[in-house]
Parts: sequence; C-alpha cells; structure tokens
Amino acid sequence: MRLVAEFTTEPFDVDGEPPAHATEALRVAQEAGLECEFGPLGTLVRGEQETLLPALTTVLEAAFAHGASRVTLQVRGDD
Repeated sequence: MRLVAEFTTEPFDVDGEPPAHATEALRVAQEAGLECEFGPLGTLVRGEQETLLPALTTVLEAAFAHGASRVTLQVRGDD
C-alpha cells in the first residue's frame, strides 16, 4: 500500500533559510528513497508502506537531533 505522510517541524522561522531540523528531516527522507515535496510550512513524503513507516522513525530522530521542539505528523493512504 502506498502512503502519504506530511510533517511539520517546529520552531519555524519565516525569515531566512529553513532551519536544520527541517532540512535534516528532509535529507533522511530523501535518503530513504521517498518522494519528497519540501514546503515553507511542512514536508510531504510518499512511498510504499514498508519503506515509509520505518523511515518516519529516522525522520523524527533527525528533526529532534537538529533542534526541533515539536513535530506534527499526519499519515494517510495515497489516493
């Protein structure tokens, strides 16, 4: 089954470069082979369930290791 996950890392600052917690979470999602869309308020990733679900653990670890105070996550089937 294909899944879509969208996550937002906080705190975010709308001025300047994206924070390390956002860019590192994106980097590990890309390294996991997920399809990624990086936006100003969140990141969308798509992939097969057996790839996406384990990758989310690494995404969360990267975000918190690089300064995230909160990560909001939604997961759904890819329509």
